[in-house]
Amino acid sequence: MKIIDSHLHVWANAEESKTFPYASDDQIPPPNLQEVGSTDALLKQMNEAGVDGALIVQPINHKYDHRYVSDAIQKHPDKFKGMMLFDPSLNPEDALQRLDELVLQGFVGVRFNPYLFDGKMSENEASLKIFKRCAELKIPIGIMCFKGIELHYDDICALCEKSPETMVILDHFGFAAVDNQEQFDKVLALAKYNVFVKISALFRLKDNSPFESVQKDRFEPLLDTYGADRLLFGTDFPYVTQEDIGYKGAVETVNSWLSEKSEDEKNAVMGGTCEKLFGIFGK
Repeated sequence: MKIIDSHLHVWANAEESKTFPYASDDQIPPPNLQEVGSTDALLKQMNEAGVDGALIVQPINHKYDHRYVSDAIQKHPDKFKGMMLFDPSLNPEDALQRLDELVLQGFVGVRFNPYLFDGKMSENEASLKIFKRCAELKIPIGIMCFKGIELHYDDICALCEKSPETMVILDHFGFAAVDNQEQFDKVLALAKYNVFVKISALFRLKDNSPFESVQKDRFEPLLDTYGADRLLFGTDFPYVTQEDIGYKGAVETVNSWLSEKSEDEKNAVMGGTCEKLFGIFGK
């Protein structure tokens, strides 16, 4: 079985930041994370956990400067692919040009961060152009609903209805905490669209290790509603390294949830769905 981490970040450590500066002073990683979020630190964690490849989501620390992630992809093309961060301040023409540039550098997905938009994602001219262009290129759009999916549910629906062929991925179970069923109902309702869900960042769902509630009340219903071929395992490195579960523990935990499932389901969640969306990882 190939294991692909569908959600993590890397950023320059203190020494590397001389070449790859952070976006601003307020985007310097905190001391406990600055040195553990580098490409080399990630490769070590992946090797110890038996992870074969990873999709690097462009971190806010470097914002729209994709050079650090691009450098990681170029140095380790068998291990990494990237998901770019969309800049909603761009005009449509420049946004499309930037998409083309980054696709050539190994970026295979686009992240919409709704908190970087002045208004709705579905009403931004450039984001609509990108959203529809990604359908043509078969490039997924990832959406981060950090403050609650209920704030963005209608906006996501509007995007999906304007371009049903575009593949949309929700980060971290759609950020539906285990104590908020209303949020989770909205995640389940989005299954009617071309939506996928990352089984990632278990620690963000207000449950403690061994995450029994996440498994029973979030993972199992998602598996029933979406099916394994629309779910993707991820860790949320380097943040997961600061949790008791750790990187390797996150891999082992989700893998254990699939121990009694079929081989097809296990292979899909742990890597197959990710490769279906983003292409094959490895030489």
